[in-house]
Amino acid sequence: MELLLSLSVALFAGLMMSRVTKKLNLPAVTAYLVAGVIIGPFCLGRLGVEGFGFTSLEKVGEMKLISDVALGFIAFTMGNEFRLSALKKVGKQATFIAVFQALVATLFVDLALYGLHLLMPDKLPLSAVLTLGAIATATAPAATLMVVKQYKADGPLTRMLLPVVALDDMVGLVVFAISFGMARAIEHGTVDMISVLVDPIVEVVASLGLGGLIGLMFHWSEQFFHSRSKRLAISVTFVFFSVAMSQLHFMLGPVTVGFSTLLVCMAMGTVFCNLCDFSEELMDRIDRWTAPLMVLFFVLSGADLDFEVFADWAIILVGVVYILFRSAGKIAGASISARMTKCVPTIQKYLGITLLPQAGVSLGMSLTAMSLGAPGQIIRNVALFAVLVYELIGPLMTRIALQAAGEITERPVSDREKGTLANQS
Repeated sequence: MELLLSLSVALFAGLMMSRVTKKLNLPAVTAYLVAGVIIGPFCLGRLGVEGFGFTSLEKVGEMKLISDVALGFIAFTMGNEFRLSALKKVGKQATFIAVFQALVATLFVDLALYGLHLLMPDKLPLSAVLTLGAIATATAPAATLMVVKQYKADGPLTRMLLPVVALDDMVGLVVFAISFGMARAIEHGTVDMISVLVDPIVEVVASLGLGGLIGLMFHWSEQFFHSRSKRLAISVTFVFFSVAMSQLHFMLGPVTVGFSTLLVCMAMGTVFCNLCDFSEELMDRIDRWTAPLMVLFFVLSGADLDFEVFADWAIILVGVVYILFRSAGKIAGASISARMTKCVPTIQKYLGITLLPQAGVSLGMSLTAMSLGAPGQIIRNVALFAVLVYELIGPLMTRIALQAAGEITERPVSDREKGTLANQS
């Protein structure tokens, strides 16, 4: 009972808050995040009434399955952006921009935080500097994708943005593994070249391979079904299966073989969308089916924001520097690389702003960094602080950038209109 009540309250709060933010012309994602904060452990949750708010972060953590599945659907949808027809136009540019802006963001954050390290080495160890620089690479695909869908954005910037965001996390995994390996060497005095160089490459390759194989299985299975409902059901089945398989973790000799949920589901979606001739229609139906799941995902993300990070002035200082220099690195890196690849002016000017949101991937990296001990706690708190800021302002910045680029030309589709369209289909 308590679980279902919590989920219903979360859905209701998110949907009602979206009515408020609609009047203010804010993205729906912002509404869901704010609703999560309100029913979270630092607002209504403090009343201690189980079911009518999350009384602790542990209670929010119990909903992790919903977040994992939602990320699986988000990544699966992102795979739709890697159609061969589209990659022929933007593939090389998107790849170069994704790598370049990620590395520039890392460089900016590393240099800025190293300056802080020299001023207060006890508060900010060098291992934390290196790790936070790597975490700066990650961009949250969920918020970006939701804003694009809500406002039906389309144009050169949007078509470049989505593959760059998808590739960004792939680059981030490799950069993080290398930087984190160096951080562990500083803390423990030993360098493990396998964990620094081999493990991240294995994770990326294994994730893409597993996702591609599941995509082939998905395409083969889909051919046995012809009704829309059955095709939707088998699609949901394979997303669930991909999320489950991506949780595998085992040793192969000295090498740790792990998988990324985002990369596995994205690879599955890419293979399927390039093989299936009705994938566009199916993607549209999946978007409608997953609408409540996406609301829950963002409400739970808001509820999971930890406001206790404001208790330490050092964390706030490091967090502000991290946010400012990561933002500058993303914007400068995207602008420079877009110019180098001769992208249109709107991409050069606005792409970096759309890459600011951070959430699940960066928090996952910070959780891994907890193994460093005291520096790991600093990393975790700074990451939490950054996510708190980025998730609340990031979607709005993305909408402003897309609007300034002239790629939001229609008003967002209302829930009533969505229902009418669904009935007509």
